[in-house]
Amino acid sequence: MESVGSIIMYLVIALSIIVFSVLTVTTRKILRAATFLLFTLFATAAMYFKLDYEFLGAVQIAVYAGGIVVLFVFSILLTSHPGDKSERLVSKQRVLGLIAAIATLCVGGWALINRCGQALVSLPQMENPKMHAIGEALMGTGEYQYLLPFEAISVLLLACIIGGVVVARKR
Repeated sequence: MESVGSIIMYLVIALSIIVFSVLTVTTRKILRAATFLLFTLFATAAMYFKLDYEFLGAVQIAVYAGGIVVLFVFSILLTSHPGDKSERLVSKQRVLGLIAAIATLCVGGWALINRCGQALVSLPQMENPKMHAIGEALMGTGEYQYLLPFEAISVLLLACIIGGVVVARKR
């Protein structure tokens, strides 16, 4: 049985993920949105650490909070004026979007409960994988190993950085 402090910590982390996620998509200042995204990613890493997934938490901080958000901030600073507020979007289909969001939430919740309902009753005992097994899966070239997608994404990110520099030099 989990302690009350552990449950409270879980609720604080989950609430911070929700609040910062909403702030990320609702703010009109783009640099502030990137900062809220950084807080969301740190809170997600805290959730991984809370679940005893140390490797996944460290990767979350190093890759997403460290690398991707820095890439976003560089892109913002190179291509726009970060102090400017974006225009308020006016849409006549807000009600339709809200209905679609609620329907998606209901369908996703129904699928999650139907698919994972029995697993919540009796969870199997699990162990963290060894670092060697994770390294083999990420950097191997065999079946179900991810070296080729890893290299393709690194080339894509390099192309994005070069494109951002080219756009910035034209200004």
